Amino acid sequence: MVRPMSATAPTTAVPTRLAAGPDTCFWGYLSPDERPVLEVASGSEVTIGAITHHSGDAPDLLMDDAVRAIWDGIPEADRAPGVHIMTGPIEVVGARPGDTLRVDLIDMRPRFAHGSNCAANWGLFHDVFGKERITIYELEPPAAGGDGFGHHARPRFGFDFTARELYDLPGVVSPPDPAARQAFAPGRDVRVPVRPHLGVMGVAPAEPGRRSSIPPGVFGGNVDNWRFGPGATVYYPVFTEGAGFYVGDPHFAQGDGEICGTAIEASLDVTLRLSVVRDLPVVAPTLLTDGHWYTHGFGDDLDEAMRMAADQMLRFLVDRAGFTMDEAYSLASVAIDLGITQVVDGVVGCHAGVARSIVGEIAGG
Repeated sequence: MVRPMSATAPTTAVPTRLAAGPDTCFWGYLSPDERPVLEVASGSEVTIGAITHHSGDAPDLLMDDAVRAIWDGIPEADRAPGVHIMTGPIEVVGARPGDTLRVDLIDMRPRFAHGSNCAANWGLFHDVFGKERITIYELEPPAAGGDGFGHHARPRFGFDFTARELYDLPGVVSPPDPAARQAFAPGRDVRVPVRPHLGVMGVAPAEPGRRSSIPPGVFGGNVDNWRFGPGATVYYPVFTEGAGFYVGDPHFAQGDGEICGTAIEASLDVTLRLSVVRDLPVVAPTLLTDGHWYTHGFGDDLDEAMRMAADQMLRFLVDRAGFTMDEAYSLASVAIDLGITQVVDGVVGCHAGVARSIVGEIAGG
């Protein structure tokens, strides 16, 4: 398939646009062999269409012609071995193995007013519920002059998933059935705080061939940290020439743990800045927010993931903040918060956070 690539780097401050479509998206895998669909200079801003693979849960509310074109244009056989729709990859000129890719998340805007949550077969308590269920959430209207988001999302209705025996095929479409859609908690005004973010974002992994998009890793991917939202900066180690950056799995909101299987899965338009930096080396995704630095750990169980997140934080405090290991170990116990990122992606994730006021200024941050 021939895919467009810009011949020259952008020369203005206006963000380059990368729309999501069958020629600019790949589905279900990560690979360093995927050909870039866009080339940008370091420091460029890009607005990217990020499409949820759960659009078919309520196609009347979550799909338009452009989204349907992705469903129609990418064959089911090419949506494997994972589930997520990625837009990209983007080549950042000059990025090379050993560098760090800095991603500044500038703005996120909803493509639709609705999103889907799936209590799925991979959720923590599927053995208890014995079924899968879809719940559709609706954004509050945005304030005048706002960014397209209200402060909350309200659960509107739910229905048991019956399109297949299991929700085990990427891109399943559940035809709208008004009779099956049951109002959520009638008479109660349930409001979930909106925390827009990207569940999947990262760089091409080092190993050749296709790997599932589901397990996260040191390359990023399906980290599912709700803090990867507007105003945050994420640093990734670069493993391939050009970095091979991509986004996917957009969300309206998620809790730490994501225990039923998914967040509020909802398509977004995301504006971000991609920069190559060489004065802040990292070996796994490292997050900077207004108040904290976060390191991440991944493993087959929570003990392994927790230990990696804590080890990454100790190394950060020593290598980047200038503490001794003894000092870092003490701070880790009295001032660092360990949290569960997600427990439903096969490889589970933990994060460790330290206040910026403790570490002071960090070069490259």
